[in-house]
Amino acid sequence: MLSGVPNLFIAFGYTNASWTLRSDLTARSVCRLLNRMKRDGHDVCTPRGDPSVEPRPVMDLISGYVKRSEAMLPKQGSRPPWRVPQNYVRDLAVMTFRRIDEALEFRKAAS
Repeated sequence: MLSGVPNLFIAFGYTNASWTLRSDLTARSVCRLLNRMKRDGHDVCTPRGDPSVEPRPVMDLISGYVKRSEAMLPKQGSRPPWRVPQNYVRDLAVMTFRRIDEALEFRKAAS
């Protein structure tokens, strides 16, 4: 099951293209998500757990330094929306037009 820290965002770039291309898409998606939360009066957003999604390394690299630190790095999922396809054009379309709440849970903060 996925778990997360509410409202914590991590930007990872592409390993096969400019790092900032993916980071920019992530930043735009975060703004889109925060705007939706503000519009709907939500304070907290967390990933919705799905037992069919298997954790995978965030970087599909075989370099020694990546393999040695793999346990400490964030993970991605085995399928969308938790999988980073390493394809800017696909990500641009998906991160612009896919439902932002597809695998997320929203709530108001506890008083």
